[in-house]
Amino acid sequence: MFVSVTRLRLRSWWFVFRFFRHNSATAAQLRKAAGFRSGATLIDRGWAFWTKTLWDSEQDMKVYRGSGAHSTSMPLLRKWCSESAVTHWTQPEDRLPSWLDAHRHLVEAPRFAAVDHPGSDHTARRIPEPTVSFWRDHPLS
Repeated sequence: MFVSVTRLRLRSWWFVFRFFRHNSATAAQLRKAAGFRSGATLIDRGWAFWTKTLWDSEQDMKVYRGSGAHSTSMPLLRKWCSESAVTHWTQPEDRLPSWLDAHRHLVEAPRFAAVDHPGSDHTARRIPEPTVSFWRDHPLS
């Protein structure tokens, strides 16, 4: 199974409504994507948003990432976010990792995306641990 984890921090509340509108469209696309098994989002403190998704293959994830609502939203994040990082890995289990496992993988092998207005954590390449609670965690399946 192929796992993808993304963490974004919006740089201002000003972008929240636009972000949610685009996020809703990408989530609808995700649910219909070939090879998508399951996923979840975590709404963290300070306008930080985590996503973890489980796929049959890396190729399935790349087809989703490069098409539809997701590809339309990606360029906007550079302007909206002060932090952006992603990581991927393969695992034998057909289940999503915990948020703390997702954080560990992101810290161990991050790929930081370019943002126009990087925050101090992005510049220092720090990824704070997520604040996990039942009301912050939302399934995408």
